[in-house]
Amino acid sequence: MIRMNKNESPIKPLDDTQLAQIITSSNFHHYPDEEHDRFRRAYAAYYQNLNMNQICCGNGSDELIQKLMFHMPEGPCLTFNPDFFMYQDYANQTDREIYFIEATEDLTFPLEKVQAEIERIQPSFFIFSNPHNPTGHRFDESYVEALADTMKKINGYLVVDEAYIDFSTPLDIPLQDHVIVMRTLSKAFALAGLRLGVLISTEKTIAMMREIEHPYPLTSLTLAVATQIFENQDDTKAFVEHQRALSQRLRDILNTYAKPHMTVFPSDTNFVLTRGEKAEDLGHYLEEKGFHARFYDPKTEYPMSESVRYSIATDEELDAFEAAVKEWSERHGVSNQS
Repeated sequence: MIRMNKNESPIKPLDDTQLAQIITSSNFHHYPDEEHDRFRRAYAAYYQNLNMNQICCGNGSDELIQKLMFHMPEGPCLTFNPDFFMYQDYANQTDREIYFIEATEDLTFPLEKVQAEIERIQPSFFIFSNPHNPTGHRFDESYVEALADTMKKINGYLVVDEAYIDFSTPLDIPLQDHVIVMRTLSKAFALAGLRLGVLISTEKTIAMMREIEHPYPLTSLTLAVATQIFENQDDTKAFVEHQRALSQRLRDILNTYAKPHMTVFPSDTNFVLTRGEKAEDLGHYLEEKGFHARFYDPKTEYPMSESVRYSIATDEELDAFEAAVKEWSERHGVSNQS
């Protein structure tokens, strides 16, 4: 079964020889003090407009979400519905009250509605994914800055979860003490199994978040692999571009063959969401062909009924995927594409 349900990378950023060299040269018999700082310097240099003291790391973005739930000021958390399900899970684990802003019928979040809910609920912090999971929509600078201004008025924090930002365009907004950006190396950099997440903000806010940081939050091997990626910028940028090309091809396939039958959401991510009466039919057909898509339970994942999401696969797998989607489309009366 080809995994298209996890929003993972279908390819690895390093070959076996490179990985063996990293393992051989890693001082995993020592505590990784220097490795931790070296990674933060390399990450900051890759994005150019940061310094290492604006960055803290965690065992995947999951750990960082949990730390936010623990360490943000007293008060509720606010997020979108739908959005990344782990916000709710970690709020429940930490007894942090959480509220949801419900999407409209077309899965959008009008700014005025969101601002009104912020002012009504007065959250300690508001967290949301951008680009948005599961729709793939990128909220633009004016939208996010308006939310940051609204949160500042109530003395709250805005947390922008940019897990998929490297498939899109990074937001050009100023970092402020009450604005925190969260990123992961699981998606565009293909390190999901090594678990490495990053928080970015002003030095003041990152120092506050590091108050509850573990002495050694990441393993020597994880840091060594990640540092190799960010210190070799040309190779990494080419690797990310390959994944962006896979993402574009996935969008092209579904826009060509599925869109005549259902809604295909525009996406700035490595996945595409489909929705409509025939979306699940296509998803089940593709499962029979060996492609495992992401389905939603309408009872527990409102408002995602009649929705199916697909994430990228390899070039060869997308060849087979395209043939299968085209075949399904032709069976349903659309055969004019090639």
